Amino acid sequence: MSMEVDYEGELIDTHVRQSQHQPARLPVDDAHPFELDAYISNYSGRTVIDRLVHIISSCPTLAPQALQLAFVHIPQLRDPELYHAVIRAYDGIATAPGVQLPPAQEFVSVNQPWIEEQTRANQVEKTKLEVELKTYSNNMIKESIRMGYRDLGDFLRSVGDYSASLRHYSKSREYCTTSQHVLDMCLSVLKLLIEQRNYAHIQSYIIKAEAALESASAANTGSAPGQPSRKNERSPTHSKLDLASALHNLGQGNYERAATMFLRVGSADQLGGWVGKLISAGDIAVYGTLCALATLSRGAIKVQLLENSVFSVYIEQEPYVRDLVHAYMTNDFKSVLEILSRYSTRHALDIHLAPHIAALTRRIREVLVIVFLQPFATLALSRMATSFGWDVAEAEQEVVTLIQAGRIQARVDSQNKILRAKKQDQRAKLFADALRISEEMQRTNRKLLLRMRL
Repeated sequence: MSMEVDYEGELIDTHVRQSQHQPARLPVDDAHPFELDAYISNYSGRTVIDRLVHIISSCPTLAPQALQLAFVHIPQLRDPELYHAVIRAYDGIATAPGVQLPPAQEFVSVNQPWIEEQTRANQVEKTKLEVELKTYSNNMIKESIRMGYRDLGDFLRSVGDYSASLRHYSKSREYCTTSQHVLDMCLSVLKLLIEQRNYAHIQSYIIKAEAALESASAANTGSAPGQPSRKNERSPTHSKLDLASALHNLGQGNYERAATMFLRVGSADQLGGWVGKLISAGDIAVYGTLCALATLSRGAIKVQLLENSVFSVYIEQEPYVRDLVHAYMTNDFKSVLEILSRYSTRHALDIHLAPHIAALTRRIREVLVIVFLQPFATLALSRMATSFGWDVAEAEQEVVTLIQAGRIQARVDSQNKILRAKKQDQRAKLFADALRISEEMQRTNRKLLLRMRL
């Protein structure tokens, strides 16, 4: 029985995804707990608003609370347009069919004086940075010009103008004089792309950053590029690039590669400001564990996850992840599915994980079924249903789906509800292999004789 399967990932532009998003009506109850205040406390900066907007659009139950939290955090940022984005999200869910929510004006009010003051401050700051950049350009000082483009890019990112920010970051590349400057530019762009959830373009900047990092390391150590003197030591920059690569692969639907990269990420100290401003330590544990359970073998999970002291620290941030892995490794299939179901709302409310949680859950279910069926030549479906907490009809449907996909070689007796694995005749296989090898030897010998005659 083969345990490998490929699924195509789906990449959707952020704005298209938001416009086409339909309310998922995610449950929030004792069976599906979700503490919004505790969840949002793990983040800071613009990602707080991005995640609250996603929660408002996905869960009507939490929409009023999320809207109030968003109005508390928006004045801590520099983008007045966030008020409109949050209100649009709330109005969109409030007017959806079957949803009854009070108007936003009943429990929140826009801080108009702050909007006017912040708009003026942003305009003054933008004018100041543009004048400084123009002065630097007239003086033809490359380092000052680079810093001018960098500062303007940082400002534009803080006010939500991502396209202009990316343009200024890219423009600063022309004035970089060292590999470290190129590396700093690439890291700034990667942070912007992750905030924007523009997964398709992340990989190109990772490649540029790795090349710049190699050159910078070689310059610092005096060794030739490609031959670092401390090749076993991973720097904070390596950890940031691993995290960016992991999010890129997750966003592209390459879950096996994403699992490998998440499990390689260094400690939270090495990630620095990326933890909290982009994702939390608990997110790394959740993303890495789900991708690993869906794609890696049990041996790989044991070595790369359970024996990974750095990743174990991340798992401590989400205790249920530890329970999930323990249930998987001890073949407690029913508990694995129960944990996935219990925290399905938490997974679906994550902005990076939401588009992929259905595919990951499906793959984990399939892996569990395959692992359960491997030792058996004949199995009553009622026994399988008991082990997974399903009824017999659901167990039969799961098995039939895997048989049709070619994941397992077996037949189902629908009348007696019995699964029979297709046994391979080892004697016939041996003779077939012997005939195949002999034919290959004959072809090789004929080619050798022809070559000798020529």
